[in-house]
Amino acid sequence: MPESNAATTLVNDAQPLDDCWNRIGVRGDKSCARLLEHVHCRNCPVYAAAAIRLLDRYALHRDETDTVLAPAATEATRSLLVFRLGEEWLALATRILVEVAPLAPVHALPHPRGRVLLGVANVRGALVACLSLVELLGLDAIGVPAAPSGGRAAPRMLVLDAPGGKLLAPVNEVDGIHEFDRGLLVAAEQSSALDAAKCSRGVLQWRGRSLRLLDEEQLLQTMIRSLA
Repeated sequence: MPESNAATTLVNDAQPLDDCWNRIGVRGDKSCARLLEHVHCRNCPVYAAAAIRLLDRYALHRDETDTVLAPAATEATRSLLVFRLGEEWLALATRILVEVAPLAPVHALPHPRGRVLLGVANVRGALVACLSLVELLGLDAIGVPAAPSGGRAAPRMLVLDAPGGKLLAPVNEVDGIHEFDRGLLVAAEQSSALDAAKCSRGVLQWRGRSLRLLDEEQLLQTMIRSLA
C-alpha cells in the first residue's frame, strides 16, 4: 500500500482516527506515557479501540461492493496473481491487488467477530483488517502461515483494494503475476457448473497445476460482509 494511501484507511468518516502510534508511539517519537505500562502500542487499549472503529466502517460500504469494480477488459490476455493456500493453488485478478507484502504480526481483537477475521496488522503505519482466506473459502485449516525455515517458500500477505479501505490476507506462497490467455479463462469458467467452491469461477489448468480461479468481486463482497 503506498505511503500516501495510509490516511485513506484511517480517515473515512466525520471523526478521523487518531493514529497516535505514528506520532507519539513506537512508530513516532515514543513520548506517549502509556508506553511505560504497555511497552508496545499493540498492547494498548487505545490501539484496540481504533482497530474496532476501523472494522465498523466497512459496514458502511457493504452495499457498494456490487458496483465498485469496473468491467473486465477485453484484451487477449489477463493478468492474474498465482498463490498458494495450504496445498491448493489459486489465481486472482491483479486489478484488486495493491501489493504483496512480507508477513506482518497480526493482533487479535478483544471481541472476535468470527473465525474469518484474524485481527488487524500495521501496514505502513495504518491499521488494516486481516482475514483468513482459508476460513472464508472453506479450505483445510492452516491458520496464519508461519515464517519459513530452510529452503521453504516465504509466506506473504496480499494487500487488497476494497471499498472502505485495504484488506489483508496471509498466504503460504506467491508464485508471481502471470499473463493468461483468455481462452484458458473461458474454459475455466465453463467448468464452474461442476465447481461449487465459494467465490470460485472454475478450475484453471496451467503448467501442470489446477488453479482455483477466484471471482474477485464476489471475494471482496464476502470479505467485507465477514467483518460485520
